[in-house]
Amino acid sequence: MDSDENNNSKVSIQTILENSLASLDNGKYGICFPSCVSAMTAVFSLLKVGDHIICGDDIFGGTCNLLRKVFPQFKIDVDFIDMTDTLNVENAIKPNTKLIFYETPTNPTLKVTDIHKIAKIAKSKNLIHVVENTFLTSYFQKPLNLGADIVLYSLTKYMNGHSDVFMGAIVTNSDGLYKQLKLRQDCMGINPSSLDCHLVFQSLKTLPLRMRQHMFNGQRVAEFLDTHSSVQKVLYTGLSSHPQYELSKKQTSGHCGIVSFYIKGSKEESTKFLKSLKLIQIAVSFGGYESIIQLPKYCTSNPVPETRRAKLGINDSLLRLSVGLENVDDLIIDLNQALNSINL
Repeated sequence: MDSDENNNSKVSIQTILENSLASLDNGKYGICFPSCVSAMTAVFSLLKVGDHIICGDDIFGGTCNLLRKVFPQFKIDVDFIDMTDTLNVENAIKPNTKLIFYETPTNPTLKVTDIHKIAKIAKSKNLIHVVENTFLTSYFQKPLNLGADIVLYSLTKYMNGHSDVFMGAIVTNSDGLYKQLKLRQDCMGINPSSLDCHLVFQSLKTLPLRMRQHMFNGQRVAEFLDTHSSVQKVLYTGLSSHPQYELSKKQTSGHCGIVSFYIKGSKEESTKFLKSLKLIQIAVSFGGYESIIQLPKYCTSNPVPETRRAKLGINDSLLRLSVGLENVDDLIIDLNQALNSINL
């Protein structure tokens, strides 16, 4: 074999990563992008002028901005609805509806949507069904198995897990959707770097270990917070008090390390609590090996309209904690002393 033939036979690290991601989700095709928002942009660009999107009401602020401030200029209409009641989805379908998009669990209130039921509705109306699966990853949830057409990820978070990469991805079983999305990846120039692909591919090798530890730590932290006198309410899919606890058990094989909770009081108490933390850092991302916390109202959920934030309960006392891989007893000690500092 001459050198030209040898070079042509090489497979890029991007292709290796895309094939790996597809395999992890029991999918045929994977496509990587330089960010999750660029992956979403490619998906939403499947639509044309006059089309309609049904979107979950509790979504990442960047997605909200994209759908509220960018795509309306292309005359694409969006309705944001509560996906926990599938009747809402049926009632929101219009003659021009083309796509259903939602996160499950949602960010930051961790609402869970019945993927299988939404899939039945989408298929009956010939709608593209997209599930954002960043919180659980393909290790704990496989939306394609439940009937979704596209599963979307921010690889920046749990899939990579080391807070050193920006990347997004989609996985699908549809030949037609793959061809259209691959075309957009190439034509729009939204390909990730080889170095980032290498880093994510390396990280996938520890995904099961990391996700199991995130779940163990998240469960312990959620149970602790649920008993503390300064905590009003805990939102965690692993607690039986979660509104969709049984559904979560049915369609997933585990829980991530995201714990949202309301402390008693308001902005003053939240700020004092955050300033009192010593081990847990204040930051806006999640899914890394280090524990970080934020006030969603002023960070990732800030682009969401105030009226919807109020309806969702994203207020001055709601905190979103991404539980990392540290010793869980150390995390609980830190949370305990910070909560005790509020002196309610």
